Amino acid sequence: MLSELLFNKTDLPVVTRSLDAAMLRSRVIANNIANVNTPGFRRGEVSFEKELRQAMDQTSLQGTQTDSRHLALGRPGIGAVAPTAYTPIDPTQASGINNVDIDNEMAKLAEAQIQYNYGIKFGQEIFKKINAAIEGKSISP
Repeated sequence: MLSELLFNKTDLPVVTRSLDAAMLRSRVIANNIANVNTPGFRRGEVSFEKELRQAMDQTSLQGTQTDSRHLALGRPGIGAVAPTAYTPIDPTQASGINNVDIDNEMAKLAEAQIQYNYGIKFGQEIFKKINAAIEGKSISP
């Protein structure tokens, strides 16, 4: 009951999923970079933000699935959102060997690192607030 209140009624599940996405994205990009000279290699990408937006859309209906055999109705819960790696359809060969553009991949890797660092900072702030609430202290800006 208490852990439900502390952790599922905060932004912590969103931060956790975002960190998962940033880590998966970093691994996929690292794999792309490692295979920059592999003939015929197809770069990977990660899908996450669109699904997270749908789960957080308060204007969309959210149904309750009462039986595992029932279809899900409406927007998914935050717990159901997970990052997924996929190979996009991209017939170009940016490097002449495969479709990996090293400059693009390095920029995406830096972006994923910034997202991860931001998620860590945001998570620390959530835990700071929870800790202050437990100790009965005020939070200084």
